[in-house]
Amino acid sequence: MHHPPRPRTTAAVTGVGALTRAARAVRAAFVVLLGALAALGVLGVLGAAAGPAAAADGDASWTVATASNDLGSGRQNYSYTLDPGARLTDGLVVVNHGTTPLHLAVYTADGFTTDAGKLDLVRKDARSTRVGAWAHADRPEVTVRPGRSAEVPFTLAVPDNAGPGDYMGGIVTSLTRPGQAEQRLGIRIRLRVGGELRPNLSVEDLRVRYAGTADSFGKGEATVTYTIRNTGNAILTARQAVSLSGPFGRPRADAGKIDDSPQLLPGDTWKVSVPVRDVAPALRTTGTVTLTPLLTDTSGSIAPLTTTETTTHAWTVPWTLLLLLLVVLCGVVVALRWAFRRRRERPGPRVDAA
Repeated sequence: MHHPPRPRTTAAVTGVGALTRAARAVRAAFVVLLGALAALGVLGVLGAAAGPAAAADGDASWTVATASNDLGSGRQNYSYTLDPGARLTDGLVVVNHGTTPLHLAVYTADGFTTDAGKLDLVRKDARSTRVGAWAHADRPEVTVRPGRSAEVPFTLAVPDNAGPGDYMGGIVTSLTRPGQAEQRLGIRIRLRVGGELRPNLSVEDLRVRYAGTADSFGKGEATVTYTIRNTGNAILTARQAVSLSGPFGRPRADAGKIDDSPQLLPGDTWKVSVPVRDVAPALRTTGTVTLTPLLTDTSGSIAPLTTTETTTHAWTVPWTLLLLLLVVLCGVVVALRWAFRRRRERPGPRVDAA
């Protein structure tokens, strides 16, 4: 046990406890401060925290942070580069800011990307097969006295047959009370296993849907949809560009700036839908998606990799113009038939017999 380190980021969920009037006032001021920090966007989120994070519920309030040791101090999260078969020991610091002893479960878990594009950790009852299975806390639970801190050591052992590349997981503290939802607070563990790194992204199910305009000579709007899949063994972000072009590359319409995809773990997918305006109905249109993978190394540096292109084709038919041409053509045919019929019905010149 030791005195708690000063937390770098905090988060709070308030509750109602049986406190005295003075204690309630102090607690309310604490909650207002935490709420203000949350509004500024500096609070940690489970599985996506950029450093120490905090949680509070009633008289329970705690923070977690990385331990200071030979691996570093003041770290935002855990980041390791290890070879298969390697092993290391690190620690998680838990600080109790509440007024009663805090009893928490401690476990490790695999990471995943949510539908909202956030990195999160699987629940305790879910089966982990990567970092969550290779890392183990020294004890499954910890009790921390009010105003005190406790360090929970954990060990990460990389299997001998672990494939090279990036893996994501984390170590989690959990509080469960009868009739209440589970509260979780954790810090990421990012692991890069030594060996050949093969970063790669692919585009799947690329489609173009075109919506014309009532103006016979106007331009319409198209929607380009596709799925980005991380087919490599490195965590990547995709920089994207989308364009549509007619025969011989003209006319061309660009989608404009598109936000980068979230970080995608190996095997993850991300669905994208992009509107493209001012698309000329060129009958046969080519849709092109350009991806530039962005690789982040263990030091936090971002490197753009080789750009790849994926194309598909779609019909962009000017139906209004075709309908107008059809009406004109029908009118011409009717006029010609009417003229031919009048000519056949017209009597020829009379010839009198001698």
